[in-house]
Amino acid sequence: MNAAFRIVQRNALVYRRVWQGSLFFNFLQPSLFLVSMGLGLGALVERGGATFPGGGSFLAFLAPGLLASTCMQTATFESSFPIMGKMTWKRNYEAICATPVSIPAIVLGEILWIGIRLLMVATAFALVLVLFGVVRGLMVILAVGAAVLTGLAFSAAVIAYAATIKNGSTNFNTVFRFVITPLFLFSGVFFPITQMPSWLQRVAPFTPLYHGVELVRGLVLHTIDAPTAAVHAAYLTVMLCVGTAAACWTFTRKLAK
Repeated sequence: MNAAFRIVQRNALVYRRVWQGSLFFNFLQPSLFLVSMGLGLGALVERGGATFPGGGSFLAFLAPGLLASTCMQTATFESSFPIMGKMTWKRNYEAICATPVSIPAIVLGEILWIGIRLLMVATAFALVLVLFGVVRGLMVILAVGAAVLTGLAFSAAVIAYAATIKNGSTNFNTVFRFVITPLFLFSGVFFPITQMPSWLQRVAPFTPLYHGVELVRGLVLHTIDAPTAAVHAAYLTVMLCVGTAAACWTFTRKLAK
């Protein structure tokens, strides 16, 4: 575990020099999106007489979904080009493997670091929700934890994939276009799943972002019971564990020569 924390320390030292570049993407963009969609579009939606789970406003419905999806997008980006760059372009991992740090420690350290980044992003977003009066009390802490778990579930899988490729532009653009963007649009972030065609309603429960959105939204709006929350959390936890095991395998294939 100490070796994994050394990876976290190394990433933190690098981030200390480049954090300004991530400020807009990780903090300001989601907040501006929340204001424009939640208040601007929300006024039109509510004027039409639409109702949402929990009986709240469109802003209250949208905000938890954006929290979960922001963590998904942040985790996916942080686990794609940066990991591939350290694996293929800069050969950081080859240098690390020349030390007593093991390959599982590298993977665990990267996942822990991304978890810290997600906690920063989710906390900042949650503060915005508190300012808007969307969430109050201890539920905001549980919602942040659920959002971080959602992001980590994606992160482990993308890290495993990033270790296998050489051309990041082509491969990752495909992931963003045909996996991340459809999940963002059709996992219940902007409208209830019940409003989608029946075949999409049947597919949605098999997608990870759906479980993240339902878990975070249920916690924020107090519309979820403990057994249902446990099912969503279990899905994301299993995905995280499987992705971590896959990442250890792909890293070993790449580095243990």
